[in-house]
Amino acid sequence: MNPVTAVAPPAGWLPRAHSVLVVLARPGQESADLGGLLYAFRRAGTGLALLCLTRGEASPLNSRLAARLEAVRPWELQLAAGILGISQVTVASYPDGGLGWRPEAELSGKIERAVRQHSADLLLIIDPATGDREEAADDVAVAAAACAAARRSGLPVLAHTADTVPGAWAFDLGPDAGTARAIQKTAAAAHESQSSALPQLIRRLDQLGRREHLRWLVPPAWARRIPETQEETCPAAHPQPTTGSRRKPLAVVTSRPWPRADTSC
Repeated sequence: MNPVTAVAPPAGWLPRAHSVLVVLARPGQESADLGGLLYAFRRAGTGLALLCLTRGEASPLNSRLAARLEAVRPWELQLAAGILGISQVTVASYPDGGLGWRPEAELSGKIERAVRQHSADLLLIIDPATGDREEAADDVAVAAAACAAARRSGLPVLAHTADTVPGAWAFDLGPDAGTARAIQKTAAAAHESQSSALPQLIRRLDQLGRREHLRWLVPPAWARRIPETQEETCPAAHPQPTTGSRRKPLAVVTSRPWPRADTSC
């Protein structure tokens, strides 16, 4: 595996890696949240693979009423991935909104196997700190599992985040920002079942302009020499319910459509 290094564009820097494994809770996040960033990685020559842990069946939106979301959304993800230049896509069948029910070791083991399969040297996820903790509970489970897998594999974890999150830095998409956003919107439109959310998503992307924001959850070895990035910032996994308990774990939520309060789905 090639070591992760840093390059410094005028408005920030993008980690450089040979192969990035994107790990998501549900289809649609690769386009709505990460589309511009994935364009930048592809422009830098980085290989992209994606592991989506659910089929997105709990979304409250379904513009294709005749189709079951658990059947349709993985196909939509494949179409969007092709537009974004993601070469390999794996969709697991964990329950959407129920990742917090799964043992962290089970989820992290699946991520670790994907790391080996794709020879990844960088994990990319959605930062759960960008949304309400309860609403982003599946993203919390993904982040905790990705961090656990990364520690065992000796890899860094990069999170797409918001400018208000401590430790975030801005990355400028540069003169190709218009192309990056156009590709991102096209990929998002491939999720036809979620099309009623597309106008709001497009407005949000237009407001973002050229900027994306990133932060380390598990920093690479070279970044640990920088005081601001010495510590890991991984979320803790939600405690699992005891056998026979009737209480629902905090991590059980329904899937969100693309737009959310401050970021996206």
